[in-house]
Amino acid sequence: MKKILIAGLLVAGFVTPALAAEYYVAQNNTSHKCSVVAKKPDGKTMTMLGTDGFKTKSEAMNAMKGMTECKA
Repeated sequence: MKKILIAGLLVAGFVTPALAAEYYVAQNNTSHKCSVVAKKPDGKTMTMLGTDGFKTKSEAMNAMKGMTECKA
C-alpha cells in the first residue's frame, strides 16, 4: 500500500508543473496588435514578445501594458 501511495505522489509531482497554465504576450504579424494568448505563439502568425510566459493572465496583461511594441 505504501509503495502505491509513494508512486502516486511521485507521478503527481511530475505532472503538476506541466498542467500549470501559462499565458504569453503575442503580437499579430499582419495587424501588429498585441494580445494575451494561452498557447505559445508559433512565430508564423503571432510573434511572442518577451522571453517567458506568465503564470496568470493578469500578470501577462500588466506586462503587455509596459511593452513598447504594444504602445502604438
